[in-house]
Amino acid sequence: MTSIRQFQVTFDCAEPERVARFWCEVLGYVVPPPPKGFDTWDAFGRTLPPERQGAAFAYVDPSGVGPRLFFQRVPEGKAVKNRVHLDVRVGTGLVGEERLAALEAECARLVTLGAVRGQLLLADGVNESCLGMQDVEGNEFCLD
Repeated sequence: MTSIRQFQVTFDCAEPERVARFWCEVLGYVVPPPPKGFDTWDAFGRTLPPERQGAAFAYVDPSGVGPRLFFQRVPEGKAVKNRVHLDVRVGTGLVGEERLAALEAECARLVTLGAVRGQLLLADGVNESCLGMQDVEGNEFCLD
């Protein structure tokens, strides 16, 4: 049996490009090259039927290590808590006040991009501190 080594994370959203640009800034991702035969993604987009224009957007990890992120427009809005969320690892290896400072610094940066701060969960002897947040469309994620 073969194991899968690559995967894509897909976001359902109302405004794919807006949400994609937020996550690009969060993670340092980049836009992949446009399809063959097109100089830009805009040129490619103009060839699509009107209902598909702006309906999707993607970013990739420039190092090629992280998963591709794909953002697709869906008609329904977000109604409940995410069943799956991303943990953005900004405090790996840090503990105590040093970890809290790293979480707070990244939180401040992301709030300027449109994120919303959530609840700070302090270390409990088993888990280290983490900070809940929401992206520009209300999708939950954690700074960990």
